[in-house]
Amino acid sequence: QVQLVESGGGLVQPGGSLRLSCAASGSIFTFNAMGWYRQAPGKERELVASIFTPGGSTNYADSVQGRFTISRDNAKNTVYLQMNSLKPEDTAVYYCNIRRTYTGFEVWGQGTQVTVSS
Repeated sequence: QVQLVESGGGLVQPGGSLRLSCAASGSIFTFNAMGWYRQAPGKERELVASIFTPGGSTNYADSVQGRFTISRDNAKNTVYLQMNSLKPEDTAVYYCNIRRTYTGFEVWGQGTQVTVSS
């Protein structure tokens, strides 16, 4: 079974950037939807960004539109989230998710902490 490992989180000042990576232990070729979610303390998990294949269409939460970019590299079995112009309200645990929308099967990563603070 495919397993996901996130990395790239950490502490960054407001206005800074981070790139999160989500590496899969196996092929992600058959997973047609991949996304990043986040959960802040006391809040529900929310979808941040998602990318679909074929075609590579993406969608973003309004709160991150224009600042975050999701991408995937099938050859490396990796999904990325480039986060720019970070704000304190972006502070959360970020989770990677991959899904086969035609079956509903999905896999979650363990999460990586992102803290935006001066």
